[in-house]
Amino acid sequence: MDRKPSNNQYLKTKVFTASQEELQMMLYDGAIRFCEQARVAIIDKKIEDSYILIDKAEKIIMEMTNSMKDEIDPEIVGNMRRLYMFIYDRLVQANMKKDVNMLDEGLKILREMRETWRLLCEKVQEERNALAPVGAEIESPHDAGGDTEEVWPTLNIEG
Repeated sequence: MDRKPSNNQYLKTKVFTASQEELQMMLYDGAIRFCEQARVAIIDKKIEDSYILIDKAEKIIMEMTNSMKDEIDPEIVGNMRRLYMFIYDRLVQANMKKDVNMLDEGLKILREMRETWRLLCEKVQEERNALAPVGAEIESPHDAGGDTEEVWPTLNIEG
């Protein structure tokens, strides 16, 4: 019997084969997608749907917050953590009050952070490629060799 893999299997494969920077982008994309869907649900008065969707976005934001490593750069990490907590607060308030404006505040910052992350990833990739031997293209920090733990924090996306 020939069975097609489920979307869930594709997602698992994508997550387990993604680089750290790709995982971070997936987290941004997921949080943004859930917020956008929750926005529509609030407008359509689908209260339970909006609650579930915002809750999913909140969990992603908390994962991003908790996976940060203070030892990398305490000042930058602290600033990022405060931004994530502000977004989280906006999502909680939006969920309790079913307030699209509060949701939009968090969503705006998430979109800006995602775009900043995208630009940073492009710049890092360009620099890696410039340092690579001629004809070789490095695709992830793991391909560069050496210890990448200091540069790319580990994300735990279980649960």
